[in-house]
Amino acid sequence: MMLIRHAEPRDLDDLLILAEKAGFGLTSLPVNDVTLAARIERARKTLRGELDRKDKGYVLVLEDTAIGRVVGISAIEVAVGLSEPWYNFRVGNQVHASRELNVYKAMSTLYLSNDLTGHSELCTLFLDPDYRHSHNGKLLSKIRLLFISAFREHFSPKVIAEMRGYSDEQGRSPFWAALGQHFFNMDFVQADYLSGTGQKAFIAELMPRNPLYIDFLPADAREVISVVHPHTEPARKLLEAEGLSYQGFVDIFDGGPTLEAELSKLRVVRESRCLRAVYGQPPAEGLLCLVSNTNYLNYRAILSTFTPEADTVTLTEADCDALGIGEGDPVHIVALNSRETL
Repeated sequence: MMLIRHAEPRDLDDLLILAEKAGFGLTSLPVNDVTLAARIERARKTLRGELDRKDKGYVLVLEDTAIGRVVGISAIEVAVGLSEPWYNFRVGNQVHASRELNVYKAMSTLYLSNDLTGHSELCTLFLDPDYRHSHNGKLLSKIRLLFISAFREHFSPKVIAEMRGYSDEQGRSPFWAALGQHFFNMDFVQADYLSGTGQKAFIAELMPRNPLYIDFLPADAREVISVVHPHTEPARKLLEAEGLSYQGFVDIFDGGPTLEAELSKLRVVRESRCLRAVYGQPPAEGLLCLVSNTNYLNYRAILSTFTPEADTVTLTEADCDALGIGEGDPVHIVALNSRETL
């Protein structure tokens, strides 16, 4: 069985293996046991209510219960940029005009911005390549939205997701090569790693404060602004189908797009339901759904099938045991695919 739950200290070794498989580009999953252990502990303290809003974050893992191993991770930051600055480039325009010469020219620019400060962030999505089947990727990504829907009081009114920008098979980022390396004097992988391990002060110290003209960048750098890495394209399409969209903010390292949405406009928030569980065999031809318990501290979720418009959710006793519930207990449920409704 594939089970979603909160990360625990015992998951550290499995998460290190995932970090090694993720390679460069996923800044929030570094191959660093101290950083990962601290992140798990921060998530546990968040659940216990021991942290200020600026420090809160959740880490969810996907466990293959048949072998007792964590094979995926996804996370949520409650409010980015409140404890240290949160930077993006805002893609905008600067107009140069002369009435006397009858010249009007709009130039696209990149401007260092903190505009997304305070929003909740979907982050750290990675699934072991061996498990990229049977809807595991959708489960791991979308469960964050169902968790937010169930416990909205813990989150900001808007959610964002930074998408990994384009880099080639050798780890070269055209955007970084044309821009970042001139201000940081280090390679892309090193800067990305430092950012992922929380060493972000150098961004404010070294990045230019004035608008940067996009037309001055080489063609290969211009072409990858707001473009995701090929491996990230499915994740982008998935989030866009759930209601997030690109609104003109990109990552300062690789130029990847930031997607955003008001919580109230997310499909999962609008369409999820709370029903009672009953013992039985889930319908063989039912609608594939995310099903979770309603327990904030011991949150658990699985995939199951459901008969649309039913007023109860039929689950096996094994499913209920995995969710930590009994017959008659409430569960949250939503269709897995965005094009389908309960």
